[in-house]
Amino acid sequence: MSALRLPAEWEPHAATWITWPQNPRDWPGKFAPMAWAFAEIIRAIANAPGDERVRVAVGSAAVAKRARGQLHKAQVDLSRVDIHVIPTDRGWMRDCGPCFVEKDGALAVSGFGFDAWSKYPEYHLDAAVPQAVADILGLACTPVRHQGRLVVFEGGAIDINGRGTLVTTEECCLDPSVQVRNPGYTHADYEAVFAAGMGITNTIWLADGIKGDDTHGHVDDFCRFVDARTLVLCEEKNAGDDNHAILEENRERLESAKLEDGSKPVVVRLPMPAPLSFDGLRLPASYANFLITNAAVLVPTFNDANDRIALGILAECFDRPVIGIHAVDLVWGLGTIHCLTRQEPAAP
Repeated sequence: MSALRLPAEWEPHAATWITWPQNPRDWPGKFAPMAWAFAEIIRAIANAPGDERVRVAVGSAAVAKRARGQLHKAQVDLSRVDIHVIPTDRGWMRDCGPCFVEKDGALAVSGFGFDAWSKYPEYHLDAAVPQAVADILGLACTPVRHQGRLVVFEGGAIDINGRGTLVTTEECCLDPSVQVRNPGYTHADYEAVFAAGMGITNTIWLADGIKGDDTHGHVDDFCRFVDARTLVLCEEKNAGDDNHAILEENRERLESAKLEDGSKPVVVRLPMPAPLSFDGLRLPASYANFLITNAAVLVPTFNDANDRIALGILAECFDRPVIGIHAVDLVWGLGTIHCLTRQEPAAP
């Protein structure tokens, strides 16, 4: 049997992948500022100390030219940016992008299927992204199959500690009637998939995701590992808010959870921003949708009184600077920094 491991996000990266915004339907009425918002994320990675690159997927050579011009205006260090023509439908790289793993001492890709969260009709270009990235990097891409079919799964549905433990939600994986990615799968089926595709030996099952999340339960909007033994879990103190009961049930589950060595995880509570809506739609605004890079932790902020508190809590959790990135416009696309990016681990 091959040795397989999914590295934690805080381990060294060779690069971070991101898709340049090109589908106005992702941010209806707010598409114009997206190039600047993406440029800020890219600048925070490419201009930081160290050698982490940013690899930007664009739909065409014309988009590549526009992206370079925008990044130049934003004073991004273009010597650390690689632009690749990879056509996409929507381009949420966390979900459609490659699942990089260490396999037999080398970097490889576990090829999961993608179907736009079993919700949207356009996904065939996005579904081809893992193989396209693997081809660019010269990596093996092995389709992940179970019960004779390709497993559909997204990166935002999990978080991991790099030592064999994974956290996910039953809402996303096991709902029998809403946004069903893999019909008929049970807890045991998914745990077999996690083992075969990512080297996971221990799964922590939480219940539901937060309101406003159109993925139907992605865990990276509310619960994340910050080190091998510690998770941050969002907390909604307003008992009248729909997220209060959801997050308290997940707290109860974490209190009885075990890590891969049988020990209990440490749980740190992270506040939620005040409910954020646009055009009557509740948005999944959350400080947990942060991205860990080699040089910093990029955290979405929302012009909210809890911004400062959340940044302070996360600063205590990490050994690198914590940087707030304005995300009020980004979250209208129903995701923020973590949803938009995918880390490429350094070669083992």
